[in-house]
Amino acid sequence: MSIAAPPLRLGVNLDHVATLRNARGGAHPDPVRFARLALEAGADSITVHLREDRRHIRDADVERLMAEIRAPLNLEMAVTEEMVGIARRLRPHATCLVPERRQEVTTEGGLDVRGAGSALRDAVAALGEAGCRVSLFVDPEPAQLDAAAAVGAPVVELHTGAYCEARAGEAQGRELARLRAAARHAAAIGLECHAGHGLSYADVRPVAAIPEIVELNIGHFIVGEALAVGLVEAIRRMRAVMEAGRRDLARPHLPY
Repeated sequence: MSIAAPPLRLGVNLDHVATLRNARGGAHPDPVRFARLALEAGADSITVHLREDRRHIRDADVERLMAEIRAPLNLEMAVTEEMVGIARRLRPHATCLVPERRQEVTTEGGLDVRGAGSALRDAVAALGEAGCRVSLFVDPEPAQLDAAAAVGAPVVELHTGAYCEARAGEAQGRELARLRAAARHAAAIGLECHAGHGLSYADVRPVAAIPEIVELNIGHFIVGEALAVGLVEAIRRMRAVMEAGRRDLARPHLPY
């Protein structure tokens, strides 16, 4: 028996287009140009992370994306007064609150929503009042999902890093089971469920086959693959694998 599931959206993160630009300075490659290409190739939205140290995406990039791209923009950001103020001024379609440390290379885990205190609740409320869809980037743990609902966030994004980094076989199967259980729990308590971090052609299909997940946000792999095949082809291939995963919902005998 097939499982009914909503369409699966793809958000493409373009942080590392800006990383390449910043390595030499100047304006090339332009994240806004690549955002247009991503949307033409089938992306549903664009994601960028405006970090406190501005190591890749800059304020001007976000402002241009808001002004020039006619598609949803998902702004990843730390829970700080500065970032909440920027988001409230620009009013992107979506904001995703993530943990952030200056010394990390990339986001290393989910928010500790349970221990975040009133600052997170206040940020969620302020962003919601500004008209932004608010998501919290969390590890696939029921307690964190319950805490996300308690602070008023309508959306969670499950951190898929542990799954992607696990060795194929039993270890990865355990991580996939955690994601599936977390997605079910999120849906049961009324949260919209997204997922992302580290996904590639090799591991996205089982995640795409989780019916409660309605959006994947993928960046580093797509931008890296684009160096070999071009951004348009990299996104088209990713969408094809995602759609294959969605079709797997009609084949419950599959091991994942």
